[in-house]
Amino acid sequence: MIGVTLKQLHYFDALARHQHFGRAAEACAISQPALSLQIKELETLFGALLVERGTRKLRLTPLGEDVLRKAREVLVSVEELEDLMRAAQGPLAGRFRLGVIPTVAPYLLPDTIAALSSRFPEIELELRESITQSLVEDLRDSRLDAAIVALPISEPSLREFSLFNEDFVLVRPAKDADKPVPGPADLRMMRLLLLEEGHCFRDQALSFCEMRQAQPRQLMEGSSLSTLVQMVGAGMGVTLIPEMAMNVETRSADVSIARFPPPRPSRTIGMVWRKSNPLADQLMQVGAIVRGVGQRDTQNRAS
Repeated sequence: MIGVTLKQLHYFDALARHQHFGRAAEACAISQPALSLQIKELETLFGALLVERGTRKLRLTPLGEDVLRKAREVLVSVEELEDLMRAAQGPLAGRFRLGVIPTVAPYLLPDTIAALSSRFPEIELELRESITQSLVEDLRDSRLDAAIVALPISEPSLREFSLFNEDFVLVRPAKDADKPVPGPADLRMMRLLLLEEGHCFRDQALSFCEMRQAQPRQLMEGSSLSTLVQMVGAGMGVTLIPEMAMNVETRSADVSIARFPPPRPSRTIGMVWRKSNPLADQLMQVGAIVRGVGQRDTQNRAS
């Protein structure tokens, strides 16, 4: 009997992640009929259904859930075996999958890409921008090699490598430039503009304001820091943004920037990867390069 193939496990994993045959096929760069055929062949090998069809939302059967758990263990092991071979060959080369949170990606990535490409000429960067929870899931399932996020993550399976610290700044309408800088208690009384649920920066801003959650009358949400700043320029409220975003996001908006007095709200940006990743030495080198980029940017803003 022909055994289960890695290709079938990859396709089944994609189907479970995307919960849709069409989207899974697109992610795997094959046709939907071809993916459906591979899933059907996998079910034939097990002699039972792995996927419930005909429902509004695709669901795995209990056996399908068990198969998925084992399939992901196999796929992670295969990825780590490939990483062992890459580690033995010396300098980092080939595909390197890096995830970055949205409140960092536009501001840190341009210089980071240049620095990594210079240090590792054979590297092939694959970048993904997403919220922290999604990046952590991809790391655990070996769909990413590393991710740049706000620390701490406190995920036992991941190694955390601190890169740099940065302050938050207050963005308010230009007409308010000469007003005193509000403290946390004052901010709680203002219309606070925040990123949508799921962004860690939203939680950090609420923490500084000593708010577990914002009241509807106080809260307006945006999908990006750029949107928030433009909303402030339109007189809709105030917002907090990380210092690294300040020059990019405020240059075309009618807003003013204010720095908080100590203790200032801040965050630690770091890089995380699986503790079991055999490329640990190379990942430390990548982290050191990103740290250098972030620290130079911080110094340039201070000068």
